[in-house]
Amino acid sequence: MSARAHRKILVAMSGGVDSSVAAALLQRQGYDVTGVTLQLWGKDVCVSSGTRLCCSVRDALDARAVAARLGIPHETLEMAEEFRVRVIDYFVAGYDEGLTPNPCIACNDHIKFGALLRYADTVGMDGIATGHYARSEYQAASDRQALKRACDTGKDQSYVLFGLTQEQLGRAHFPLGGLSKSEVRQAAREFGLVTAEKPDSQDICFVRDGNKTGFLHKALGAGEPGPIVDTSGRLLGQHRGVLGYTIGQREGLGIASGAPLYVVAIDRAGNRLVVGSAADLLSSHCSLERMNWVSIEPPAGPVRAIVKIRSRHPGAWATIHPRGGAAGLVEFDEPQPAVTPGQAAVCYDGDLVLGGGWITPEAPVRTWPATHAGHPVAAQA
Repeated sequence: MSARAHRKILVAMSGGVDSSVAAALLQRQGYDVTGVTLQLWGKDVCVSSGTRLCCSVRDALDARAVAARLGIPHETLEMAEEFRVRVIDYFVAGYDEGLTPNPCIACNDHIKFGALLRYADTVGMDGIATGHYARSEYQAASDRQALKRACDTGKDQSYVLFGLTQEQLGRAHFPLGGLSKSEVRQAAREFGLVTAEKPDSQDICFVRDGNKTGFLHKALGAGEPGPIVDTSGRLLGQHRGVLGYTIGQREGLGIASGAPLYVVAIDRAGNRLVVGSAADLLSSHCSLERMNWVSIEPPAGPVRAIVKIRSRHPGAWATIHPRGGAAGLVEFDEPQPAVTPGQAAVCYDGDLVLGGGWITPEAPVRTWPATHAGHPVAAQA
């Protein structure tokens, strides 16, 4: 069903300017709008502070104030347990396995367009809307809903939405997809919304102080110190525990070197980091799992596309080879830096999001000797 058929829309209102304007625009377009703010953890954690993280008490009050200004119903929906299991536990488990997970994608797939959509059904709503910068358009020729980049490429968030199903995408509204951030703020001023000048939220929403490593240490323990070695196995230094490091990281290694060094592999089992030059970060290919072809039918053969390997990656030409089921192989035309297991690789044809998948650690480009561990470490790059 085309999203245009929806009349009663449940808008996820985080208390920020984007979701506030999304609600206002839909109301102006004649939709029957209800706002809902998700309480994603216990009230003891949802504290008001001067930070720029989302989902605080202040955010909930701001969302309520916007709803009152617009004259629309507003409610708060408790989803703390689902958020803990689907997002926080996933995040922690990923780092425990030596991966670099993306909690925003998990939240979109399972919370905003999963649990919230199921709740919308129970209260008789036709669809849901968010403040994401993306576009969704029905294509009659294929009878599919298409996910597209936002017109404001600097704010585009289509990368974190690749995991949506056709059913989810067909019932989703993205009112900001055709606007720039400055236009959104101007609209908020014109609507008289209290969030018009509110700063954007930053970092991982459930890591309140921005200290990701500290959060992981609290959840998993600080870990044991271990060796930092180069790609030949030569000992260069010692880390304080591998949790929190990511492929491509340069800062915070504590190594003196005449040339820049980067994390090129994380050996969680062997408790060591492998570092190397920028050239050592380059990968010609990567394997994908849990692929989702969001806008097209699963292809029978190779697909040419621009592939983004993280949200701020500019994208690179590649050939995607389906491997059966939900697996695939990406072969880049030019080797790419810091291809990171646990992150998503999302495929584009112009503005159209074809689909994507999760980068697996089973894609070694090189194998380096392990002089300070019992086995070689495959390059997770």
